[in-house]
Amino acid sequence: VYYRLQAPEERLDELATRISKLNVVEAAYVKPAAEPPQMLNDMLPAPEEAPPVTPDFTSRQGYLEAAPSGIDARFAWTLTGGGGKDIGIIDIEGAWRFTHEDLVQNQGGVIAGTQSTDLGWRNHGTAVIGEFGGDRNNLGITGISPESNVRAISIFGGTGSSGAIRQAADALSPGDIILIELHRPGPRYSFQGRLDQLGYIAIEWWPDDFDAIRYATTKGVIVVEAGGNGAENLDDPLYNVRPGGFPATWTNPFNRANRDSGSIVVGAGAPPPGTHGRDWGPDRSRLDFSNYGSIFDAQCWGRE
Repeated sequence: VYYRLQAPEERLDELATRISKLNVVEAAYVKPAAEPPQMLNDMLPAPEEAPPVTPDFTSRQGYLEAAPSGIDARFAWTLTGGGGKDIGIIDIEGAWRFTHEDLVQNQGGVIAGTQSTDLGWRNHGTAVIGEFGGDRNNLGITGISPESNVRAISIFGGTGSSGAIRQAADALSPGDIILIELHRPGPRYSFQGRLDQLGYIAIEWWPDDFDAIRYATTKGVIVVEAGGNGAENLDDPLYNVRPGGFPATWTNPFNRANRDSGSIVVGAGAPPPGTHGRDWGPDRSRLDFSNYGSIFDAQCWGRE
């Protein structure tokens, strides 16, 4: 149904206009580049040399603890399957370091797409996989579901975000999980990329991404989607306005009364005050950079 055309940026609008006039084409639109939803990291490397053996950092993973401060992962581990055994997870973003010392077990590597050489993409992907797939051992961290099988698909190399979601859905079974760690510049600032990521929104607003997610959830695959770090209210009437080039049948997917992709959309909340000696506001309050609105199903720590 969908075809992806890559061309120099200065030609994209003209090509979309020309292609949309073809009788066999329902719609043609230009998509801004997807980015990882990340806040700028202000941490600096420790001045001393790294120890010969990495310490155990699990005491700093408060999100593993009992609710309400955490998600009860440690309790889940006491139950059959609670560590993610026999569950497949595919992370969709840009790059990873699967050779990391704390990502040795249960990792299937990159199964499609071409990894970006950008360090920001690689650091983000590695951190994300560590959060849920970090090895259970005596060093570093432990993932939320350390027994799950973890793989990845990159959006680069001609794959694109919707193509990556489709490939992931075909590589998984019902009950497995796709994690979408992407957001994209939305209409608030004319779809232009920004260093502060203001105005960035969840990717299912674009028709091909919505349909790819719907394809996955219809197959019984659980899709967890970043809601975006654009500080946007996704219930704003702005998102009801159909952009030029979108299909005439398009309706705003952020309003689930219109249509529902079936994804679980996640926002960023504050950890308990005092976590790592910092206070980002009341426990579970929305962090100022997180998008919000009725489409959101859940939140998790967006800091620390």
